[in-house]
Amino acid sequence: MVDAICKEIELQSDYLSNKNIETIYFGGGTPSILTPSELDKILETVHKYYICNSQVECTIEANPDDIDRDKLLIFKQLGVNRLSIGIQTFDEINLKYTNRVHDAKEAENCVKIAQDADFQNITIDLIYAINSLENEKKDIHGIWKKDLEKALSLNVPHISSYCLTIEPQTVFGKWQKVNKIPPIDEEFATEQFKILINTLESAGYEQYEISNFARNQMYSRHNTSYWKDHEYLGIGPSAHSYNGSSRQFNVSNNTKYIKSINEGKISADIEILTPENKVNDYLLTSLRTKWGCDLNKIVNIIGEKWHKENQTILENYINNNLLLLKNSVLLLTNEGKFFADRIASDLFLVD
Repeated sequence: MVDAICKEIELQSDYLSNKNIETIYFGGGTPSILTPSELDKILETVHKYYICNSQVECTIEANPDDIDRDKLLIFKQLGVNRLSIGIQTFDEINLKYTNRVHDAKEAENCVKIAQDADFQNITIDLIYAINSLENEKKDIHGIWKKDLEKALSLNVPHISSYCLTIEPQTVFGKWQKVNKIPPIDEEFATEQFKILINTLESAGYEQYEISNFARNQMYSRHNTSYWKDHEYLGIGPSAHSYNGSSRQFNVSNNTKYIKSINEGKISADIEILTPENKVNDYLLTSLRTKWGCDLNKIVNIIGEKWHKENQTILENYINNNLLLLKNSVLLLTNEGKFFADRIASDLFLVD
């Protein structure tokens, strides 16, 4: 797999119009199981075909049970300068419920190990709206508040937090179908989202994107590039790429991926984006951020079509204090953040 990834970097060396790389992100699973030599090989290949300046942000996702100090020190020497740790929760029952391998103590210790290895740029992932049957009769808001208290005590500069979602074809989806687990309660999830925002903002974190909070502007530069409509290249099975005019989706099957790369081919589906696609993608991502959606950019993409079709909907959202229009930039109000996806979809254009 590592050889195939390096070969794909070579095959895709002309994909991006700008050879200057600002961010590198190892994600999509458990990249922290890579050995130092494997990580080194991939990074060397990136540097061979792209230009990375000294300020490049290089992130690796890690599970708490994958982290040890010696490995992190070597990763740091190789150029990794940001860690994204998938903690999800510090509650033992909820950890078992969400099928996590680590326990609460490991979740706490892994952050301290990373800090001891002198990682300054650390983000942790937390999940809210977990409502296990065992915890159902307890003070479940209290459990969430304790999760946040523990996260704050670790003094990390960045926290990402997502609502638990259950997809039909997953184990959770099958369990829910036979009533083994309760469905996600929207009112409960909204209340937990409010607790999240109030707790983190009171502690000095800025909600710069719906699910992302940072102190001292320690934003994820990599994820911000998605929200700001920058080009990106995805490498590996299931990876997505975007070059401004099309999206590309690599085959998800590992065996098929390796076979294709060894034959010198990129096995991927390509979607050519219409002006409507571009507007909808930009709306969906930019509205989620503190920078908002620049309506002048929409005019540049598609002219006045969006304004003509959405004027009434837009005015209704503004009048109901869910959207704010400021200097041609459309922003979600604090109340609007609870309905971000619905608002964006209502403003979509249909081909």
